[in-house]
Amino acid sequence: MKTLIGAVLFGACVLTANAQDELVRLKMQTRVDYQREYIDGKAIHDNSGFKGKYLMLSIDGKIDKHFSYAYRQRLNVGHSDMSFFDATDWAKLVYSPDGRWEFAAGKDVVAVGGYEYDKNPVDVYAASEYWNNISPFQLAATVSYTPPDGRNKLMAQCSQSIYRANAPDMYAYNLMWVGNNGCLGTMYSANLVEYMPGKYISYLALGHKLTLGRLCLEADFMNRASSGHTFLFKDCSIMAELAYRPIDKLNVLGKVTYDVNRTGKAADCSVFDGTELTSVSGGVEFYPLSNIRLHAMYAYTFGKNSNQDGTMKPGRDFMSIGLMWNVNLLKLKNPWKKDDN
Repeated sequence: MKTLIGAVLFGACVLTANAQDELVRLKMQTRVDYQREYIDGKAIHDNSGFKGKYLMLSIDGKIDKHFSYAYRQRLNVGHSDMSFFDATDWAKLVYSPDGRWEFAAGKDVVAVGGYEYDKNPVDVYAASEYWNNISPFQLAATVSYTPPDGRNKLMAQCSQSIYRANAPDMYAYNLMWVGNNGCLGTMYSANLVEYMPGKYISYLALGHKLTLGRLCLEADFMNRASSGHTFLFKDCSIMAELAYRPIDKLNVLGKVTYDVNRTGKAADCSVFDGTELTSVSGGVEFYPLSNIRLHAMYAYTFGKNSNQDGTMKPGRDFMSIGLMWNVNLLKLKNPWKKDDN
């Protein structure tokens, strides 16, 4: 651990010393929970007790006026001897020639629509069966364009498949639109994802975020269909979260997720055929300081899950209380940068 942090700090100093821009940021996010899980009233001790949920180190900055970089590592996640990238969320280089076009390469988030999918995992307490069964961080090449109004962003991406655990040499082809128009935000995508060599499943993911004062509603719909089929609503996930902040330090949350697959096909590796699951959850967040958060939540899941190894079990009661904090470890400006004058 000391070696990793020392290497990152040294790297940050070197990058800063050679950068033509001014800023490098290094921060750490940590979340620790005490949780209890029960299936049909029986305690699941392996998933109960104190848990170190997340320990994430991130660094980002600019190399010059056109090149920037971003890196995030999960220090609480193991990795194989072959690839340190197993525990890396992203490590990418971005080239922006004019402020509108961007070209990115490296490990990145696979461009799939929806606000549940897009959330920092440290902010997720209860999630859909789909969310629990994918690997969203993969090596990718991305081209994006921001129109002059600055309210929309269009992306085209080729990445490794989010089902790469099935076979390593598989890919995904992704188109995405991110919009921010006043009180309404949108995250839409169309995706073609290889789930077995030469076999594809398509996504249509529609994410919406409505903000009205202290009230915020996020509503996502994802439809999935295997090659040669046009299933609508037979294989899909619906996620809706309502948040109300009565005061700045307090946030009250309620969430419902619904996953179903009635296709009779084995193409969906995230929500298995024969599954129909609903999860209802609620909780509160309290911020004694802006970078410290306490939470308490409860979730109940019912229905049927055909995936025997799935996270969301019918008759599941899940409770969690915990603490999250953000620490800005380093923020440096280039001391050798000279003014143009």
